[in-house]
Amino acid sequence: MKQILQHLKTGELEVAELPAPRAETGEILIQSRATLISPGTERMLVEFSRANLLSKARQKPDKVRQVLDKIKADGLMPTLDAVFRKLDQPLPLGYCNAGVVLET
Repeated sequence: MKQILQHLKTGELEVAELPAPRAETGEILIQSRATLISPGTERMLVEFSRANLLSKARQKPDKVRQVLDKIKADGLMPTLDAVFRKLDQPLPLGYCNAGVVLET
């Protein structure tokens, strides 16, 4: 299956080939017939990901507070490691689907 991924650290977009998903307990699997990417939400993510760390911090003061609280609780290095790991994880774009239920 193909998935559009946004890399929050670099702003890079990627079309990735991923394994087909499976429905877990309490979930459904939909074979998409149509999907869309919301220009407002995804544009915001693209602009955020292309920003430098200082701009990202200015855009998300609530996240800065969480990071400062985590530094107090866990220390500087574990917190930095967690923040950079989070920024390194690509974010899948698109969330509106219409299709046929394959599994429940």
